[in-house]
Amino acid sequence: MFTRRSALAAALTAGLPGLATAQSGQVVVGTWGGDYGDLLAANVDKPILGPRGLEVVQDVGPQDPRKTKLIAERQARRGSMDVCCLSDVDMFTMAQQGVFEPVEEGRVPNLARAIPSLKRPYSAPHIYSAKVILYNPAKVPTPPQAYADLWDPKYRGRVGLVDILHLQNMEAASLVAGGTEHDYEPGKKKLMELRSLDVKVYPSNEALAAALKSEEVWLTIMWLARGFMWKKAGIPVEHAVPAEGATSICFEMAVPKNARNRDGAMAYLNAALDARAQTAFADRMGYAPTVTDAQLPPELARQISLTPEQQAKLRTPDYEYIARNQVALIDFWNKEFKR
Repeated sequence: MFTRRSALAAALTAGLPGLATAQSGQVVVGTWGGDYGDLLAANVDKPILGPRGLEVVQDVGPQDPRKTKLIAERQARRGSMDVCCLSDVDMFTMAQQGVFEPVEEGRVPNLARAIPSLKRPYSAPHIYSAKVILYNPAKVPTPPQAYADLWDPKYRGRVGLVDILHLQNMEAASLVAGGTEHDYEPGKKKLMELRSLDVKVYPSNEALAAALKSEEVWLTIMWLARGFMWKKAGIPVEHAVPAEGATSICFEMAVPKNARNRDGAMAYLNAALDARAQTAFADRMGYAPTVTDAQLPPELARQISLTPEQQAKLRTPDYEYIARNQVALIDFWNKEFKR
């Protein structure tokens, strides 16, 4: 069991209006580690919360065990996490289990500056990106304009998809077929057409990156932030925002109802939305800030952000549709498309 240190509440709440009841002590954050964890430590944990009396402990691990832990502990009086980090689809699924505290501006003041379309009643939007087309400009000199361009026969055998983005790939195919993010059924036929054009499916982001670097494939559907990191690593890619409208992915933070330090956890969410911390994530990982007061250098903004026109067309995943149909959609992907 984690121990706590006592300190004056004022030490924590200085500069955080609306958090007068926040307590000092230890906050356990369930997160992924790696670059994400390092950036949290360097830009949130130590510089913002440390001086206010909060000791942050990162509980590092993959996302699925974190979800399992939430469910296993939901009947316990005290859980093992104060803050839980998940991607948007999984956060929605867990929220349906009733395991999270409401997240409101009264307890998380920086939420007032969050992009409205990214707000949820059960979580704070930490960082986000958009699903775009990545392409090799040497092999595709005319930038693609739409997802539909990947179905052009001239790119036979040169389109690659990653297996772990099966839902996102199905959504894109549905948009090509004239459907919406609320119904992937029209996309099934389009995916089978892409299969007949010798599309390649890779088991991981790393495998797809290697295929792009070797020029085995020239185009793919991927998160803009991932493309930013790949380009920094020397992989020859540019991005194009599809005319059908990009779809967001948001990595979120929530507070379990049985958190040991709920007030400290809400203070953590507030600190994660600090404009300085948000800018650091953008510079290192290419994820765009979720708050409107984070100002990026113009060149960085050009590489990772959407224009106002593109932002206006940004699509949000239909989390309820995905939750209801996820098993059947995965079955189609594995048993029909990939077989």
